[in-house]
Amino acid sequence: MARSTFQPARLFDADDLVESSDRVNRDRRSDLGQFFTPKSIADFMASLFDACPSKIRLLDAGAGNGSLTEAFVQWLCQLKIKPDSLSVTAFEIDEHAVPALHEAMTRCRTECESVGIRFTSEVRHEDFISTASYSERGLFTERLRFDAAIVNPPYRKIQSTSSARKMLSAVGIETSNLYSGFISLIVRLLVPGGQLVAITPRSFCNGPYFKPFRIDFLSRMSLRRMHVFESRASAFADDNVLQENVIYHAVKARKPPTYVVISSSSGVPGAIVSARGTPFSDVVHPDDIEQFIHLETDDSHRIARNQMSTLTASLTDLGLKVSTGRVVDFRAREYLRADPEPGTVPLIYPCHFHQGGIAWPKIGGRKPNAIHSSAQSLGLLVPRGCYVLVKRFSAKEERRRIVASVCDPEILAGEAFGIENHLNYFHANGHGLERDLAFGLASFLNSTVVDQYFRQFSGHTQVNSTDLRSLRFPSTDQLRRFGQQHPPGLSTQAELDRLVDEEFF
Repeated sequence: MARSTFQPARLFDADDLVESSDRVNRDRRSDLGQFFTPKSIADFMASLFDACPSKIRLLDAGAGNGSLTEAFVQWLCQLKIKPDSLSVTAFEIDEHAVPALHEAMTRCRTECESVGIRFTSEVRHEDFISTASYSERGLFTERLRFDAAIVNPPYRKIQSTSSARKMLSAVGIETSNLYSGFISLIVRLLVPGGQLVAITPRSFCNGPYFKPFRIDFLSRMSLRRMHVFESRASAFADDNVLQENVIYHAVKARKPPTYVVISSSSGVPGAIVSARGTPFSDVVHPDDIEQFIHLETDDSHRIARNQMSTLTASLTDLGLKVSTGRVVDFRAREYLRADPEPGTVPLIYPCHFHQGGIAWPKIGGRKPNAIHSSAQSLGLLVPRGCYVLVKRFSAKEERRRIVASVCDPEILAGEAFGIENHLNYFHANGHGLERDLAFGLASFLNSTVVDQYFRQFSGHTQVNSTDLRSLRFPSTDQLRRFGQQHPPGLSTQAELDRLVDEEFF
């Protein structure tokens, strides 16, 4: 890519061309949802496979430049007992990556033949979802079947009206992201006992959108290993990927394992890997209809799980519900007001959170402070009352994933409130909570033990209402008593944690 002739003051050199080319490649891959796997990560993924059959059919779907297949071949060639043959099928839709993929297959052939492994490969420059879904529907004479799969699938949302969504639905796969669509298809293409090693965002471990995927995956695969990166950026630092990623190894079998190895590392090449064996019943709780996947990576998580397991109350037992704020500001612009005025009521955003309560209005801020109250906007409002609000998205600088505050009618004026869509709110069948109960609940949610427990199944900054419903809680009397004695925002984090431990555990 040449620079504009309107920049004569600085000549470009070869390094500029490389930088510009890399930037274009990154932008194109980002549009496709591609993030190529660094060598250190690829090598680690390949090392997770168990012994394979003497004749191996390997699938690399979304193969990119072939780094995963190369890592698998290097691992295979170092085994004491080597297979007789390896047949690789590599799918790649990006024409710019195909030449490098062919070169990788050539290197793989050379390395395999040097140790006596027969090697064949097929590079398929086509859409994996289309080909695999047609195969599963019996529309091809060939039936794709594999003994092993190693994959870093594309990460991108799928529109409900897209052809990819329709093809997946045709084979019984309901999902809203390419990566989970890829994994679901790969699972179907594996033979019984076939192995999968994949690296994907951790978002599938919880939340309502990935529930069909979790149920489908866990019913078909025996999960053996889960590896978490402690840093959001380290694994794909060059691509500026901020999702928390997880690597997993699973075997095609309907019977769940007794134990799962949970490990973690920083994601930096050569970093120390810590690992522990965890009962599968602690990873996926048998009575959890949501099938959340809990990743207990250190002692603090284990302690938090043990403490939370002693709590007996569900949200239903408390007589409470949690919902997402009704005000989606870009859809309700006609009702929003920058500052309070006659005919308006308070509109609460995350920016109004302050030390466990609500600091309102925030004059001169970027967000509106009020919403017009009328018959037309009534459906966007909640009745005046005491509500516990929780941010749906926590900022990077916040210590906790769950950040709760109390919307207190003794401080806020108005016959109703507007709660913006970036907030969840706890309510009693659409109405406010008892004040002491609200105070106790907010303080409990802000404790470190809840944060540590939440992090076991949530690998991103979003807090869904489904996540909050899945928690166990102290009893109503315990929360009410705690709220009377310790209103939110008056204690330091260390003091709050000590008080929560003394009262509830």
